[in-house]
Amino acid sequence: MTFPIVVSNRLIKIVANILKGFSYIFHFIFPKKRFTIPLLSKAKINSKEEYKIPKIIWQTNYTNKVSLPVYLNYLFNRLMSLDYEYRYVSTEDRLDFLEKNAPKELFEAFKKLTDGAAQADVWRLFVLNHIGGIYMDIDAHLVWPLSKIIKKEDTEVILENKDHYTNYFIASAKNNPVLSKSLDIIVENINEEKIDGGVYSLTGPVVLNLAIGDKKVNHRFYRYTCVQGSFTNEYFQYIDKPRGKWTHVKKEDLLKK
Repeated sequence: MTFPIVVSNRLIKIVANILKGFSYIFHFIFPKKRFTIPLLSKAKINSKEEYKIPKIIWQTNYTNKVSLPVYLNYLFNRLMSLDYEYRYVSTEDRLDFLEKNAPKELFEAFKKLTDGAAQADVWRLFVLNHIGGIYMDIDAHLVWPLSKIIKKEDTEVILENKDHYTNYFIASAKNNPVLSKSLDIIVENINEEKIDGGVYSLTGPVVLNLAIGDKKVNHRFYRYTCVQGSFTNEYFQYIDKPRGKWTHVKKEDLLKK
């Protein structure tokens, strides 16, 4: 079964990279043109089957007014998930959601974060643990229909790359012990100002891997599930926020003084 998925992955990358190349020309001609990702997109196909993981896709970004490649990335994901509801959550709505639903200790720790990516790390873990669904980074795209990736009986699908588990794609039912432990680790990291490893260690994939430890989790290899950077890149993702990616943030600036 993996062979057709690998072929699909390669074909998507070829087409996506052609579109990405065209987008340089497009935005040279139309430098101010932006496309709007909707805050809510209902499922286009109604499914009567019950899934343990809610059929909701969650995404967030510093803005939903995006460049052409990011919008094409969104459209492609919707094509691959027609029986899923899509929800975009803004920076402000992330804060509001956590304030209303998160434990006080977690919310107070969250408010200390200055970087949008670190805030998104916390929000994705909490919303999946609180409601459930599928989270994908804004530059990530599926390589196979989501309904074929997530099985009805799955309670989690964690993405694995060549070296470790990663957090740019996470699928989970609510009340997941791994996600709960991840949030506890993040609160501890923030309160103890463990910033030496940057965002990656403070709130990112290092936290998820620590939470999993030696536990057996339901996982899939990224090449058969979801990859990043085919349709877009840092330039297009941060076209209105140069050097806005988390990799440019100094570790000493990660937490409010």
